[in-house]
Amino acid sequence: MTTTEARNPEVRTASGAVRGRPEDGLAVFRGIPFAAPPVGEARFQAPRPPEAWDGVRDAYAFGPPPPQDAAGLGEGVPPDVPLGDDWLTVNVWTPDPDPAARRPVMVWIYGGAYKIGHTGSPGYDAHRIARDGDVVVVTLNYRVGIEGFTRIEGAPANRGLLDQVAALEWVRDNITAFGGDPGQVTVFGESAGAGSVASLLAMPSASGLFRRAIAQSVPGTYFSDALARDIATAIAAEAGLRPTAADLSAVDPRRLTSAGAALGEKMLQYVDRWGQAAPTVTPFSPVVDGEVLPVTPWEALKAGAGRDVELVVGHNRDEFRLFLAMSRQLGRITEEQARGALRMFAPAAAGDSGEARYRAAFPDASPGELFERVQTDWLFGMPSLQLAEAQVAGGGRAHVYELTWSAPALSGAMGACHGLDIPLLFGTFGADLGLLLFAGEVTAEAEALSARFRQSWTAFARTGDPGWPAYDTEARLVQVLDAEPQVRAYPEETSRRLWEGYEFAALPLLG
Repeated sequence: MTTTEARNPEVRTASGAVRGRPEDGLAVFRGIPFAAPPVGEARFQAPRPPEAWDGVRDAYAFGPPPPQDAAGLGEGVPPDVPLGDDWLTVNVWTPDPDPAARRPVMVWIYGGAYKIGHTGSPGYDAHRIARDGDVVVVTLNYRVGIEGFTRIEGAPANRGLLDQVAALEWVRDNITAFGGDPGQVTVFGESAGAGSVASLLAMPSASGLFRRAIAQSVPGTYFSDALARDIATAIAAEAGLRPTAADLSAVDPRRLTSAGAALGEKMLQYVDRWGQAAPTVTPFSPVVDGEVLPVTPWEALKAGAGRDVELVVGHNRDEFRLFLAMSRQLGRITEEQARGALRMFAPAAAGDSGEARYRAAFPDASPGELFERVQTDWLFGMPSLQLAEAQVAGGGRAHVYELTWSAPALSGAMGACHGLDIPLLFGTFGADLGLLLFAGEVTAEAEALSARFRQSWTAFARTGDPGWPAYDTEARLVQVLDAEPQVRAYPEETSRRLWEGYEFAALPLLG
């Protein structure tokens, strides 16, 4: 039954029938539970199967956002998104809910520093990806912040990642009914979503649930178990509690978020204990706990964990500039701040300090440029590149890209900053980050690059080939995405050499 023939298309899932809506040539289903609400006895536990329902459930509205800092929700919640405990839901955009269609499936995982995010954000509207690429797109909610990532006693680690695995299991078991092929699943995500994709590549529980992966701006921040437990103790102390599931379960999830937000505002006070984690001002990250996430993604891929999964990974040229702009520090960085960032993040080698190496490598750089460059490299650029190199070292295939096109906002001063790839990929220029970075200025050049993003991503989901050569450690060819995209040697060779041999290990507890 095609969407044009069906006024309100219906699909039967393993838990019950759902009714979607035809929208712009697609059938769209929102707010379908893939797990039971993680409240009550299920609070802070691994996701549990959803309860079955009788009759036909209307799948018209996005599910409630998972609990998070209210400031993180901003204006990104449409008025028809309900409140409630049913956070763990998926949404499906499909060209045709016909089981015989067997289209490629793309599963989006949002970012947000592991502390904010939800699929109801208008910037994640997947109409253009599904329609232009003739693919089925699934977006999923997962627990963030304290509910999803705090390492507490009496609860499994990485609950947010376990939610993602449960959603992928739902896709495996149900997507055929929506016209998708469960054997052709691609996971894709940006920032913390890319960190999640990288984690899924390393997680035994996710093995076999997807065939391809796209990681956009992978963060290098993973917590060691000791660091995560120490941070959890500090979070719980903000609420006057112990870091246990029993204690924290006594507080309403939406009230508990304030404890994480309060700690985030003063993490720099803990720099002597938490080291490089402290300046990130986010107390949440995947935890290398030895069980759910046995090792870091880089270590896992080097050992061959991703050998059977095709990978696209890349980053934006000016990642850290977004954070400078949002903190109103753009153009205001002092020499003292630059020195502090270089000493905190730049890798030392052969007896030379990291600061000296960066200053020698970029002799004409201003304090602001050095401050931005080292943090772009440490937080997103080099973790992304090294994920590709780990994949190749483990016998797998990876395709690398770099986005170098500058956002129109502030007369181009934002550059190719963090998050620019989201409105370009989704074509959502007037929502969320798109509104900030494009400021209503959507040129033909921007539309062409946006179409190029969707064409490459959906071609990869269909064939495993995004349209440019696989990466190797000799030619180092990457796709540079700009007004005139080109394939060339990796542009950030200076940074690559500075970080050659550096290991992105789990961040340790220092004291």
